[in-house]
Amino acid sequence: MYADIITGTGVFFILLAFFAGTFKILNNQGKLYFILNILGGGLACWGSVLLNSIPFTLLEGTWSIVAVIGLTRNFAGSKNDK
Repeated sequence: MYADIITGTGVFFILLAFFAGTFKILNNQGKLYFILNILGGGLACWGSVLLNSIPFTLLEGTWSIVAVIGLTRNFAGSKNDK
């Protein structure tokens, strides 16, 4: 049950970012978009570990890493814009 709550919360954040990006509520290159994906992927990864689901652990871990890279590039780009 605990793992389901963690995983479900993570999936909610990922879907929220996807929905908001798709409908142009959030910029899909913006900081909040990446933060939602990092939090969502991280929580879903943690829940997948607790559920012993290796494929989803890899998926969600990769999702979070890619979002961290995107956020890092976003910050680096904003420094170059000044």
